[in-house]
Amino acid sequence: MFEPLFPIRDAIEEMDRQASGFVVIADGGRFVDVITDGDFRRAMLANIHMDSPMAHLAAQKHKLHREPITAPHTATESEILDILITHEIKQLPLLGPEGWLDAIAIHAATEKGTELPVRAVVMAGGFGTRLRPLTAITPKPMLNVDGKPLLERIIGQLHSAGIRRVNVTTHHQADKIVEHFGSGDAFGVELEYVNEEEPLGTAGSLSLIDGADETVLVMNGDILTNMDFGAMLDFHRAHRAALTVAVRQYDVEVPYGVVECDGAKVRKLREKPNMSFFINAGIYLVEPGARELIPERKHFDMTDLIEALISSGKEVISFPIREYWLDIGQHEDYLRAQSDTRDGKVDSNRGG
Repeated sequence: MFEPLFPIRDAIEEMDRQASGFVVIADGGRFVDVITDGDFRRAMLANIHMDSPMAHLAAQKHKLHREPITAPHTATESEILDILITHEIKQLPLLGPEGWLDAIAIHAATEKGTELPVRAVVMAGGFGTRLRPLTAITPKPMLNVDGKPLLERIIGQLHSAGIRRVNVTTHHQADKIVEHFGSGDAFGVELEYVNEEEPLGTAGSLSLIDGADETVLVMNGDILTNMDFGAMLDFHRAHRAALTVAVRQYDVEVPYGVVECDGAKVRKLREKPNMSFFINAGIYLVEPGARELIPERKHFDMTDLIEALISSGKEVISFPIREYWLDIGQHEDYLRAQSDTRDGKVDSNRGG
C-alpha cells in the first residue's frame, strides 16, 4: 500500500517489482483507490509528471468519474466474482468498517500463465537496407542479438506473454526464417508463414491471414522490447478500441530559440526548448472489424488503416510504452541492442 503523497514514479517501480499490475493507495490504512497499470499509462498520455504524488493521479481519475469499485469484507466468493465480471475489473478492494482496507480480491484470469486470446503477426519480410552489409545474406529479423536471432527473442516474449498462435510474414530470404523455426514446436508456439510475393505494407499482409474473428497483435520484426503485451490487451479492451497503436515518448531538444508569432507580432520566445512527442512504436492490436477495411492483396500500411478507421468514426487508441523499447533500424541501433541485452536491460521473459 502507498500513502497519497508517495511519488508516482516510485509506485510504478514497486508495481513492476511485484509484477502485480496494480497498486493500492491508502491513507493511514483507510482505502483511497486502486491504481492500475492502465491508469499509469493514461497519466503518461495526460502529461502528468511522474514525480507527482499518487493523490494527484487518484484525483484525476475521480474527475473522469472513475470512482473506485469496492465491496464489503463480508462479501461471498460468488458476490465478489459477480462484481469483478460485471465491472470488467481484475482487482476488488474488500473494505471493513469506516473504509479500512481488509483485503484485495484478484480475478483468477489475471494469474501468470494464462493464455492470451490473440493471434500474433510478426512482420519479417523487410530488406533491412539500412543495415547492409549485415543483411546481405541474413534477413534483418534473423540478425543475432547477443547470440540469439532477434525474431527468436520476439517469439520467446510472445510465448511468455501467453500467446500461442503466431504468423510470420516473409518476403526477403524467407527460407532462412522457415529453416530456423520450422513449425514452431521447439519454441512453444504454433507457427505459420505468410509469404508476400510482393511487399504488401504493414497492414496489407493481414488480408492473407485466416482468423477473421480474432483480435490480432501485429508487431514489426525489428523491435527489441520489454513491453507487456497483456497490459496492452487490457488497455485496448478497456477502451473498446477498433485498433490500438503502441506509442513511445520521444524528446527533441531544439538547439535554437523558438519564436512564437501571431502574424508578424511576436507572442513568445522560448530558448532551446525541449519538445516531447509520441511516436509510432510499430506494435498494434487490431479487431476483426478494422481488418475489413484492408484491401486484398494491395499495398496498405498501418497508417492507411488508421486514417481509414478515424475517417469512418472508429475508435483508435494509443498505448504508451513505458518499458524498454528499441527499433533496430540502423547500425548504431544494432550496436545498442547488443550492449543493452548484455547489460540486462532486455528481459527475455517479459511481455505479459
